[in-house]
Amino acid sequence: MCAQETSPPSSEGQVTIQGTVERVTFHSEETGFTVARLAIEGSRTPVTITGTFPGIAAGESVLLYGQWTTHPQYGPQFRAERYQVVRPATALGIQRYLGSGLIKGVGPVTAKRLVAHFGAETIDVIERDPERLLEVPGVGPARAAMIKKAWEEQREIKNIMLFLQGHGVSTAYAVKIYKTYGDRAIQAVEENPYRLTDIWGIGFKTADRIAMAMGTSRDSPQRLRAGLLYVLNKAAEDGHVYLPEPKLVEVAAKELDADLPRLQPELRELAETGEVVLEPLQADQVPSAQPKRAPSQPSRAAPPSPAGQAGQPDPLFGEQRQTPTPSQADTGHTAVYIPSLYQTERGIVTRLRDLMRAPIRRDLASEDPTAWIATHAEPHGVHLSSQQVEAVSQALTQKVLIITGGPGTGKTTATRAIVTALRRLGRRVELASPTGRAAKRLGDASGHEARTIHRMLEFDPSSMGFKRGPDNPLECDALILDEVSMMDEVLFYSVLKALPLTAQLILVGDADQLPSVGPGNVIRDLIASGVVPVVRLTQIFRQAAASLIVTNAHKINRGEYPNLPTPQQAPNADCVFLQAEQTDHLAAVVTAVVTTSLPKRGFGPMDIQVISPMNRGAAGAANLNLLLQQALNPPRPGRPEVTRAGRTYRAGDRVIQIVNNYEKQVFNGDIGTVQRIDEEEQVLYVAFPDGTVPYDFADLDELQLAYALSVHKSQGSEYPAVVLPIHTQHYVMLQRNLLYTALTRAKRMAVLVGSRRAVRIAVGNSQEVARYTRLRERLAGAL
Repeated sequence: MCAQETSPPSSEGQVTIQGTVERVTFHSEETGFTVARLAIEGSRTPVTITGTFPGIAAGESVLLYGQWTTHPQYGPQFRAERYQVVRPATALGIQRYLGSGLIKGVGPVTAKRLVAHFGAETIDVIERDPERLLEVPGVGPARAAMIKKAWEEQREIKNIMLFLQGHGVSTAYAVKIYKTYGDRAIQAVEENPYRLTDIWGIGFKTADRIAMAMGTSRDSPQRLRAGLLYVLNKAAEDGHVYLPEPKLVEVAAKELDADLPRLQPELRELAETGEVVLEPLQADQVPSAQPKRAPSQPSRAAPPSPAGQAGQPDPLFGEQRQTPTPSQADTGHTAVYIPSLYQTERGIVTRLRDLMRAPIRRDLASEDPTAWIATHAEPHGVHLSSQQVEAVSQALTQKVLIITGGPGTGKTTATRAIVTALRRLGRRVELASPTGRAAKRLGDASGHEARTIHRMLEFDPSSMGFKRGPDNPLECDALILDEVSMMDEVLFYSVLKALPLTAQLILVGDADQLPSVGPGNVIRDLIASGVVPVVRLTQIFRQAAASLIVTNAHKINRGEYPNLPTPQQAPNADCVFLQAEQTDHLAAVVTAVVTTSLPKRGFGPMDIQVISPMNRGAAGAANLNLLLQQALNPPRPGRPEVTRAGRTYRAGDRVIQIVNNYEKQVFNGDIGTVQRIDEEEQVLYVAFPDGTVPYDFADLDELQLAYALSVHKSQGSEYPAVVLPIHTQHYVMLQRNLLYTALTRAKRMAVLVGSRRAVRIAVGNSQEVARYTRLRERLAGAL
């Protein structure tokens, strides 16, 4: 290909250039804005191009119409006003195109062989005479068939891209749409564009843009119903189990730019067709927030903490979620549920009621539990506190029990003693936790095998459900679940359905941490209902009391400013503070702490976790991930890497799964390491604790870099060392329980970097947002 400069008829002063996309430096999936490097044949130096390229990919030959500009920081750039993908015409262009990873089965090596054999006719051979591929050394029947199939799929995907581009929508979703609907993809979308919301990563707004571009009217019943369901599902993602009807209609009207009266009949129609459930609410049945309870208060008489995810940006109810209570306008109306969540909440109550009413084995009827525990259950060399003895005693005599407490209060020791006691009595004990890391920690601490809840329930990809349930219950006499604050109502109901009514259920967790990502607030609602026995551990043990991590966590939870010395003031302290008022300086300090300071203290790269209150901004997790990747795992000549939608992955990168993938058996929050990248097969392999999982390049949007995590993504895990950036830029996230949760992830070392003012704001802000859930009221009314 050669560079071309012409004067196209569309615009005076325009020039035209043609070349091969070398790499995509930045791409916005929302707007399509892209920065890329373009290799122009005959020129040694690639040029930077910018513009809106919804579907551009490395390896593609493109014809660009636009103008040369000079960026004050980055120098000359070509700003494209429009573009078109063209078929590469030269052998070198074809080799770059095929070797870019666009065609599965063809990487750089195979592309070079194909072009060396067929030259400029390579693409014609693939399209019209693929059997000839067998002439190329190293290409067998299986590889030839793979190339043929991938080429045909790519052609269909290009058609979908053109369709989406014609409606002004990002083409980044084309592969997912093709995988879901196959050759009928365009027809399926034309019939009902809102069905695209079934595909992970494609939101209502994208589907709505397509629908509107295709001529759907703004007040179409189909659009209004889809919008109502979108708001309801988005609320579930934000932790709500239902929405009051006025709130649902108000938010939907704003999202849809529709009149309120037009939405009411469509909501009734959704109820008629079973797509939503309506339940009348009285004024006293709407959740209300109460002041955050200090953990030192008595557990059973204490008022419940409000259900909510403190300070999380909420796209439905406002960017700053500061209001601690639902509006008075929400009372005395109708609750609107997604049917599955309605059945889940009611099912939890029914199953828990039946479990608590079933008889329990009376192994200690003739003995004093306290004396028996001292003889048979205390771990070797450990003397249980009176609170821990109470926890073990209750665990031996109650069908359902909650054990809660902050760091250093002995939850782990109590759990180990409970496992020992139950097994001494001949009871079969299962241990599980929501995440793999938490399960491993539980197993190590208890001395017995622990699994993730998903593995314990035996998820079956063929049926997209759990094998364990009422007809195939767990084979245990007692189930101990740890890190229960992370468990949402949906997962809790699955556990209850799989638990035999003859068994005990022991729930362990810290009720003062952030609630689950998913809908509901299980542990707080159970405690607040007053129907489940609770043992609250409050005594901080001597060894833990020597740790600033532990004492500061409790100070924060009580609303007191923590003791945060600098490393110079306390060289041996396990919790220190580094001042960094400017966000750019803060990011640089965080990087230096991770790459230099903590390694000098003996912490390896895998021991250190950066936890940020926010994703966005210079001090947010997204930017810190890029800086840390560059510092810890920079590009190296000859080592493969893959870039998709502006994200680059290399072997050795720490990554996190951000969506449940039941087919791969990896779940939201699982953390692993990129093991290798196969450019020929277009597969990236990630090593997780339970095994290695392959990802097609098209599925890499399920992963994110994990050098830095949000606080919520860090829940359920402990790390030897935690680096916590905290700045007033994070203002909307500066909440007490968020800071408390982040700090309690640190096991041996915590380094806070940023502004002391930001720490004061977080400690002083105990406001939380009530989640719309009726589990507490249902339990109190049924038991």
